[in-house]
Amino acid sequence: MMQAPVDPKKPRIVFMGTPDFAVPSLFRLVEEGYPVLAIVCQPDKPTGRHQVLTAPPVKQAAMELGIPVLQPTKIRTGEFAAQLRELAPDMIVTAAYGRILPVDVLQIPPQGCLNVHGSLLPEYRGAAPVQWSIIDGRAETGITIMLMDEGMDTGDILLQGRLPIPPDMDAGQLMDALATLGADLLPEAIQGLMDHTLRPMQQDESKATYAAMVNRETGHVDWTRPAEAIHNQVRGTYPWPGAWTTLPDGKRLKIHRTAVVDKSELQALAGQHIPGTILAAHKSGITVAAGTGAINLLEIQPEGGKRLNSQDCAHNYPVGLLLGGIS
Repeated sequence: MMQAPVDPKKPRIVFMGTPDFAVPSLFRLVEEGYPVLAIVCQPDKPTGRHQVLTAPPVKQAAMELGIPVLQPTKIRTGEFAAQLRELAPDMIVTAAYGRILPVDVLQIPPQGCLNVHGSLLPEYRGAAPVQWSIIDGRAETGITIMLMDEGMDTGDILLQGRLPIPPDMDAGQLMDALATLGADLLPEAIQGLMDHTLRPMQQDESKATYAAMVNRETGHVDWTRPAEAIHNQVRGTYPWPGAWTTLPDGKRLKIHRTAVVDKSELQALAGQHIPGTILAAHKSGITVAAGTGAINLLEIQPEGGKRLNSQDCAHNYPVGLLLGGIS
């Protein structure tokens, strides 16, 4: 990554973010010559089968850039605010940091606190806007650069950018696309705030919706729902927490990739069976009856096994097998 010389005329920034989503915004600030005084991210966490203590992506990026890193376990004790006051930032920029900033932190930078949020606010405030926009079947989402206040994503809007959601895009792919869009919009938002060419716009509370945190139960497939809704659930929970169902023996079957069946004869056949029944197992996938229509399971992973293309393991899932229940 090319680092531009630090421009002393630009606001001094403390950047707060944790996952991959935040990394492009951090890189863009450095590329544009903004003085980044420090990075704040969540503490290292054990990951993987062997629970190896791993630094979050933003910390890894900060180490690459040679920027100091703060990883407070608590941010409401007053100690964290004191650390930030010593740094004396002109502005704080956050992107998926993972915590709501307390008042004593919000009041520190004279130019305010900006947040890069993965939705078109006031829609999808909260922890998982990217996942829920897909689960809900939205055709469009975007990025909002906002001024932070004490609420959860309730601050004034500075700038927004829109992004279409293709019908087969999953949450991981959308997250990457939004991260790039957010990085592209961030310098414009900062400059617009500094030279007063962007006027902060209050959010319309009557249009506010919330995107709760996703967990493993979010991916539990209910086969009585329409095929399209199940398809959206699968791609909206990929790569995490992942969609899943159960086999008749009680073991879990992860579902990584699906397609809605568009053949009328299979859709008609689905209506004659209990939702969750396997209607066909063939080279193009494993076809399952939904509440309305049918869905092809294209990539699956049995409990304790590896991820497979369904065409390579269809013979293990006979016609008539009932997923999510007992045959």
